[in-house]
Amino acid sequence: MNVLLRRLMRKQGFIAIGFLAPSVIGFAVFYLIPFVIGTAYSFIDRTSGGSFVGFANYHAVLASASFRQAAMNTFLFTAGSVPLLVVLSLLLALFLNGNVYFRNWLRTVYVMPLVVPVASVVMIWQILFDWNGSLNAWLHALGAERIDWMKSDWARGVLSVVYLWKNLGYNMILFLAGLQGIPKDYYETADLEGAGPIRKLIGITLVYLTPTMFFVVLMSIMNSFRIFRETYLIAGDYPHDSIYMLQHYMNNIFLSLDVQKLTAAAALMVCCILVIVSGMLAMERQFRRFME
Repeated sequence: MNVLLRRLMRKQGFIAIGFLAPSVIGFAVFYLIPFVIGTAYSFIDRTSGGSFVGFANYHAVLASASFRQAAMNTFLFTAGSVPLLVVLSLLLALFLNGNVYFRNWLRTVYVMPLVVPVASVVMIWQILFDWNGSLNAWLHALGAERIDWMKSDWARGVLSVVYLWKNLGYNMILFLAGLQGIPKDYYETADLEGAGPIRKLIGITLVYLTPTMFFVVLMSIMNSFRIFRETYLIAGDYPHDSIYMLQHYMNNIFLSLDVQKLTAAAALMVCCILVIVSGMLAMERQFRRFME
């Protein structure tokens, strides 16, 4: 019996490996191996016949004013947009989790930005925020001065609005799934004890929604690094200084074929992302131990 069980487990293991192999091979070929090779390039002075230079390329990147500006803009955008996105999506999920008229229709509306092509999104925002766009036309009709939205300090605010509009529905769905997983018995017990809405929100909803909150925050941070597509299509290679992101810096270095600095900047960005992800996962593990 034990021999038969071991053979069955071995067979199931081979089947699992067979299903996982295409994904693992694809990830290794298109992501892992190129990243390792790129990291190796960041320690040499040229791609062909180069010699080892240690951390000289990293020092050159960190000493670059453009890199520091891009890193600061990326940090400010993430630090400002992610908390706002999490709070708005949570409030929206709480609202739609109740008995709201047209609830299913509203859920569909908020998820629509996830399936709209990026090119279509960019075209709409260009129509709205261009110098001769709709928003400036409305301002002019009201007697106000036109605003050059994407070439002024308003650019970061416009980019934040695009980010919120694009990701609000996705986070809302995640929060709704977490809310529906909270047992109703907890709320009924709280009602019997005379707890008010604020106490139930803090003592039940937010406590049992914390694991979902960690995941939502993590995904929001990851999506904030992907805003480059919209920024690039709206503002081009060299946008206003306030929205010049790390991806702009690396894209412009790629165009100049400075592979060593490009790979060094990419490695620094990956390290920052790994630190953020590791910190979030560690906090989640600590919370799960505390709840247990």
